[in-house]
Amino acid sequence: MKKLLALLLVAVLAISVVACAPATNTPPATEGNKPVEYVDPYADLREDHDALSEAIYKDVLGDFLKYYEAAKTAATVSERFALMAVAEAKLLESGVLLPLSSQGGNYAISRVAPNTASTTLWGNDQSRYYGVLVATEPITAAHREELKTMWAELKGTGTWKASAKAYLEGKGYTLKDSYTLGYSSDPKTWDYLATYRAADSEAICNTLCGLIEYNSENVMMPALATEWSVSDDGLTYTFKIREGVKWVDSQGRELAEVTAEDWVYGMQHLLDAEGGLEYLAGSGYANIVGVDGYLAGDITDFAEVGVKAVDTYTLQYTLTEPTSYFMTILGYNPFTPMCKTFYESKGGKFGDDFAADAADYTYGKTPDDIAYCGPYLVSNLTAENTIVFTANPAYWDAANVTMKTITWLFNDGEDALKAYNDCMAGTIDGAGLNASSLEAAKAANLMDTIVYVSGTDATSYSAFINLNRTATSNFNDGTVVSTKTEEDMLRSGVALKNVHFRRALLQALDRGAYQAATDGEELKYNAMINSYTPGTFVSLEEDVTIDINGTATTFTAGTYYGAIMQAQINADGVALKVWDPEADGGVGSSTQFDGWYNPEAATAELAKAIEELAANGIVVSAENPIKLDLPYFSGSESYKNRAQALKKSIETNLGGAVIINLTECVDSSQWYYAGYYVDDATQTNYDIYDVSGWGPDYGDPSTYLNTMNIYSGDMIVMLGLF
Repeated sequence: MKKLLALLLVAVLAISVVACAPATNTPPATEGNKPVEYVDPYADLREDHDALSEAIYKDVLGDFLKYYEAAKTAATVSERFALMAVAEAKLLESGVLLPLSSQGGNYAISRVAPNTASTTLWGNDQSRYYGVLVATEPITAAHREELKTMWAELKGTGTWKASAKAYLEGKGYTLKDSYTLGYSSDPKTWDYLATYRAADSEAICNTLCGLIEYNSENVMMPALATEWSVSDDGLTYTFKIREGVKWVDSQGRELAEVTAEDWVYGMQHLLDAEGGLEYLAGSGYANIVGVDGYLAGDITDFAEVGVKAVDTYTLQYTLTEPTSYFMTILGYNPFTPMCKTFYESKGGKFGDDFAADAADYTYGKTPDDIAYCGPYLVSNLTAENTIVFTANPAYWDAANVTMKTITWLFNDGEDALKAYNDCMAGTIDGAGLNASSLEAAKAANLMDTIVYVSGTDATSYSAFINLNRTATSNFNDGTVVSTKTEEDMLRSGVALKNVHFRRALLQALDRGAYQAATDGEELKYNAMINSYTPGTFVSLEEDVTIDINGTATTFTAGTYYGAIMQAQINADGVALKVWDPEADGGVGSSTQFDGWYNPEAATAELAKAIEELAANGIVVSAENPIKLDLPYFSGSESYKNRAQALKKSIETNLGGAVIINLTECVDSSQWYYAGYYVDDATQTNYDIYDVSGWGPDYGDPSTYLNTMNIYSGDMIVMLGLF
């Protein structure tokens, strides 16, 4: 499954956004004595959105695509990683996105013991809370550090959870069997095979079980597969399915037994529904035989797709090529089973007969319209209020479900102190501290006791540049209306297609000031990231020699992905730092510093942009500024302050040559509908957007880079393309 992430208001998971630099006055563009008139290079494509998107993509991201395609044909895994790092360097240099922050890195208070859910960087297992340890009182920062040290020592031994429980009880904590947390966005569907939004999958993953899971020690463990084998050529994966596992409905009533064919029907529904996950099964991802042909309509007999039930309890996948990360992808939505009989009882059909808009099709509409084989049943759902998960007595591993009830309580973020106050009152079991609640915690003298700094993950929240904007209001209700004129729209559209203008924007933003508005001055760099894929996400398994701008360059075994990105960026002469080799005790890191903010470089980039735009008939100066819309959530004081910080930074550093129009969203829903909830790129209602991000689906850099791939990339919609 793909993890499209919204900015989570409740968890105080702040992000950062775009930037700029000073400008000089420029006279009207002239050629001799005649003004230069703008000529639209895409005029012939304006009536064909896909063709226009393709042309813009190739002009802007052509270098990224070239290196990325080369990486996918690499001879070894290490060469693949190295070439992907080069491709990402080209992506970052293009200036279409600005990496802002990961999740975490903020002050927090929690009753949940650290590392008692999986902390694996990819997949859904971080959101599977059935085995967490939760105390009745907040766990102190000192005890959390001791637990984390214990985890590092015991990881992989199978003894961590029992040791953590004994430690907490020895320190006087009382453990409970319920967990309550805040959330900010209701699931839009309960069909796990037809969504790529994290707001959906984080809820639904607790209702289902897959073939494997990563446990709290981050070890891949059998789940509904008890064992598996791989053929010598790496093309066939065979799984033995756990016998006796039951499908039940939302009331816990038995429906059927889980068998191997449930994965076959699940895969067919995935491909029929085309809910945004289907690509993960095909070429460049899981590489399952026949998936591309079925999606294209060239294959109509699903038996030709490489997922088969060999017998009742034997499942087999056949791949088109060896795929080193195949096992790591199995924890995602596309590889979960589906109860065929229940699906059909809700109007579900397969192949050409599938119709999501059929009057009798209700599968996944509510928690009552799905079958369950996971640790929880949804016992209550009240929109924008409460979701309650109750332990499923039929779950195959019910004995290890420590949380008998998990409750989600809605928080729209309008009250900056709500999460903190609810946590202190025991209403919820944890809260990140924003700038306002941090002051409250200081006033209560909590900083030296229960307040701690949360860890970060591999999420990449980013700011996105709209390369092809057509909407000037939200598609769903006509709100969030732009004040820009048609001329303003034309000028900004041209400017944002200029690489030097985009770089000027990104390098002019003081991300520290921006982040401080939500996380506080002390922690403004804690969650800050500088690359789309974390620099330490993978490292080379062997020495690799690749071409860097015509020079054969060798990277030794153990070299991190981030170091290779930086080598290419340095060779290209772009003033951008994405990797600090001295960070983290000399291990190196791409996080916790601002390698983008560079007003001097932004000024130089803007000067180049002004010259190039003038030659094309677009005058940019303080008297003729480019106007850019940034939607912001006015109901939250911290997010309002963050938008103001962005506006001030960009307008000041670019000498007034760029004006940021703060487009008010009176509630979080309007904010999400400006971009996060759009159905297609023509509905993107912004020039700059800072509400979305991506979390990895499997253990390979392509889990990030594929989101920016031409035609099929999930995040290119954020660029106004396809």
